Amino acid sequence: MATPLVAGNWKMNTTPREAPALAASMRDGLAAISGVTKVICPPFVSLGAVAIALDRTDVEIGAQDGHAEESGAYTGEVSMSMLSSLCQFVIVGHSERRSLFSETDADVAAKTLSAIAHGLRPIVCVGEALDVRDAGNALEYVSDQLKASLEGVTDPAGLVVGYEPVWAIGTGRSARPDVAGEMAESLRETLASLFGDEPASDIPILYGGSVTSENIGPFIDRPHIDGALVGGASLKPDEFVGIVELTASIRA
Repeated sequence: MATPLVAGNWKMNTTPREAPALAASMRDGLAAISGVTKVICPPFVSLGAVAIALDRTDVEIGAQDGHAEESGAYTGEVSMSMLSSLCQFVIVGHSERRSLFSETDADVAAKTLSAIAHGLRPIVCVGEALDVRDAGNALEYVSDQLKASLEGVTDPAGLVVGYEPVWAIGTGRSARPDVAGEMAESLRETLASLFGDEPASDIPILYGGSVTSENIGPFIDRPHIDGALVGGASLKPDEFVGIVELTASIRA
């Protein structure tokens, strides 16, 4: 069974001065919670400072993206090899990267392979838009998206999957727990088809979509949802700590 995991994605928020202060305000609350892998994903410019603020705790650090190439003329990009000395996780294929920066499944697969090659744990994000959901094709669409985003991956150790119903991100609207649970079960079956039942059972599947401490409980109660990818609520210390605490209590 997968170890529960909660990751906070700060997106393009906090300055290099604000980020370590925010992390420090969560430090004691997060450090007191056991049984859950806890990850904070600040902006690139604050990775080092946040790591220092959380030093000597079991809270891990993640980047919000990374480039697939080792090095080269890619102005403004950050490679996985650069990130490997700063953090333990990296988000790849987030819906905002796919929609705003036109990242394809092939791009995500390349980033995933590079992350794994450099010892990072990729949080591979997949999810459907509202038109796909309304057309009744969500399960097949997201399964195919996951397969394409993991093209070339042969060893799933360390892999994390994030399910983001795109229509529920930043809208204040969340998918019903039964809908997210059905998708998580389908994703588990897809992972099993790629890697086998036992390895698939060890891969955490996270729900992400307007997650709060008030709504996360019924999602974590679903058998194939192992945690959460938290957006706006991860910028609120009490909210984020509350989500982690609730996850720990349900999955204890």
